[in-house]
Amino acid sequence: QVQLVESGGGLVQAGGSLRLSCAASGRTFSRYVMGWFRQAPGKEREFVARITRSGGSTYYTDSVKGRFTISRDNVRSTVYLQMNNLKPEDTAVYYCAAETGYGDSYYPSNYGYWGQGTQVTVSS
Repeated sequence: QVQLVESGGGLVQAGGSLRLSCAASGRTFSRYVMGWFRQAPGKEREFVARITRSGGSTYYTDSVKGRFTISRDNVRSTVYLQMNNLKPEDTAVYYCAAETGYGDSYYPSNYGYWGQGTQVTVSS
């Protein structure tokens, strides 16, 4: 079992920045590829970013490339999402997740452990 707890969400004006954190406990954090997803009201949960076990490779959905940065600290068992130049369309609940499956990494079904989510609201 892996327990994940997100923090760092809040209300920010368009163009502002937030840094989300996701602290893990339980099984060895470094064993897991980690991802961030988001879900806006009335929409499906969507992939945002992903980072490999060592942190050597990162992947992003097109709409956040150049604005968001995913990183991890395996000593602190924490994954981060730095979000810059935020836009109103970034408003959503953001979830971190640990990848446990062997399917498509861009789908939530490939992730077996989830945090409770943190709300990000970007005002125009």
